[in-house]
Amino acid sequence: MKTVINDKRLFRDANRAVISGVCAGVARYLDVDPVWVRAGAIVSMIFLTVPTALAYVLAILLLRYK
Repeated sequence: MKTVINDKRLFRDANRAVISGVCAGVARYLDVDPVWVRAGAIVSMIFLTVPTALAYVLAILLLRYK
């Protein structure tokens, strides 16, 4: 029987952070360029300001730095 170890975790990435590292951490988790995640966050902030701001603050509070 084989054991699969998955190190894929969601965390705030302080090394590539612009504000708090949430977008950089999400980008690393999804294995995409952080520019795309940041662009999506900006577009989301324009159209859904309150839910996006709330989600971002909650992510800052709940996610730890690696």
